Amino acid sequence: MAGRFAPSPTSDLHLGNLRTALLAWLFARSTGRELLVRIEDLDQVRVAAASGLATRQLADLAALGIDHDGPVVRQSQRLDLYAEALAALDTYECYCSRREILESAQAPHDEHHRPYPGTCRDLTEAERAARRAVRPAALRVRAGGVTATGIDELYGPVSGAVDDFVVRRGDGTYAYNLAVVVDDGLQGVDQVVRGDDLLSSVPRQAWLAGQLGFAPPTYAHVPLAVGPDGRRLAKRDGAVTLSDLAAAGVTAEQVLARIAASLDLAEERESVSTAILLERFDPANLPRQPWVVA
Repeated sequence: MAGRFAPSPTSDLHLGNLRTALLAWLFARSTGRELLVRIEDLDQVRVAAASGLATRQLADLAALGIDHDGPVVRQSQRLDLYAEALAALDTYECYCSRREILESAQAPHDEHHRPYPGTCRDLTEAERAARRAVRPAALRVRAGGVTATGIDELYGPVSGAVDDFVVRRGDGTYAYNLAVVVDDGLQGVDQVVRGDDLLSSVPRQAWLAGQLGFAPPTYAHVPLAVGPDGRRLAKRDGAVTLSDLAAAGVTAEQVLARIAASLDLAEERESVSTAILLERFDPANLPRQPWVVA
């Protein structure tokens, strides 16, 4: 049994990322699970532009007392595993741009996701050849709108229709939904703690896990950290990373205390450790509203 924390090495971890990492650690350790760290570095263009970030991210976790088990895994070194999984799925080529999907009259409007309307599902080979000459093809898996359900420790059953989603992008990069399902299945991850902005992906990933012969993990989608304007926390909100805060004279211990207070696990400015927080941790008592970082 294992949980995991899986950052993308394209920017320094901010307070919201570190809060989620702490929660992943607390959920795992409180249930006798290992905690694995996986670097989601499939987007090599963005990763190359942010050289050295993965090392800094691991150092930030250690500074807060968040340890992990086993070696750190990098998705960029697991491409053969994704290729093998992809070959086991029923897929088809898709030539639609994101804009075309968003503008499709057939696609229902949803704030976070617009299901694929099936434009390329039944093209003839001649039609595929003509479109392939204009634009590289992505690959979509045939799901056909089947309803799937995953279990979340905070939200309960999460059900939804599964559209024909992308499993490999037009540039050849394996898609997030495929990579994380393969990794979680092969690494024995049966508990996934992450931000609640990803709650809508539960039906897709639970369905795909079943298609690939894996048992879907149990999820725990936790509230995000947001800035004073209500938008997801980012560098625009000032000193929100450990390095920025350190430059302002804020220690890692003080950052941990601040995060703990936001989770109702400590009083403001109380000196705590991850061991102390583990003794106090109860998922049922976690705040359900976003953390506004002022």
